[in-house]
Amino acid sequence: MDTARSRNVDSVSLDIIYGLPKQTRKSFDDTLDQVITLRPDRIALYNYAHMPQRIPSQRLIHTNDLPNADEKTKIFLDSIDRLTAAGYVYIGMDHFALPDDSLATSLKTGGLQRNFQGYSTHAECDVIGVGVSAISRVNESYSQNIGVLSSYRELVDSKRLPIKKGINLSKDDTVRAGLIQELMCSGVVTFSDFNERHDIFFHQYFRSELSRLSDLANDGLLEVTERLIRVTTKGRLFLRNIAMTFDVYLNQTELQKSGEPRYSKTI
Repeated sequence: MDTARSRNVDSVSLDIIYGLPKQTRKSFDDTLDQVITLRPDRIALYNYAHMPQRIPSQRLIHTNDLPNADEKTKIFLDSIDRLTAAGYVYIGMDHFALPDDSLATSLKTGGLQRNFQGYSTHAECDVIGVGVSAISRVNESYSQNIGVLSSYRELVDSKRLPIKKGINLSKDDTVRAGLIQELMCSGVVTFSDFNERHDIFFHQYFRSELSRLSDLANDGLLEVTERLIRVTTKGRLFLRNIAMTFDVYLNQTELQKSGEPRYSKTI
């Protein structure tokens, strides 16, 4: 970090993972002591995703060694308290930044964006993933590179794109991605403005989703009026859960139906 700063790197970021085997609130508190001393400009606080069915090396980890959901929730809340007390701005979900960092500035000015790497200040730009299994978004399409290093090298050496799979976004994908982006970044979706941008009638297009928001509203996570959806301060801790309401794919995969976890849990 000292070297990066001496080379005029504007923003140094650390990724921290909670929910690891044998991790406790005390051990993670020790980690936070070190992080706060180092004082990176940005911090990403990620929940460990345990998916041994998809990642064979994780089968070496005993499930009983993993902290339970209650312990992980406490670790997460402890982290918010300690990092904000140390002067960091809670950007949302899993990101923190010092007040003078461009990420915190974008939160104030409305220029915040979110991509595969988390929150970003670069709005409406393509993302090119370089390396094994990296994900790209170009225009209205996603693609993922092949996950085997030898095959990746072979394709690159032969001057071919090392892409394993990809998908073109439908109009519905684009609309939902735009909505989730607004919820996660600004925390407010004004129906009239959204209708104009996407050429839809919000109340009709998302009729079933709006009906499911009542429980979240009753829990104080968001406010829903005739004009807008607004995420509350409490709701910022549960942005993923709120966004999941509008994700049409969550309940459509065979892996989900078979009980095999394909995605990481929110906690």
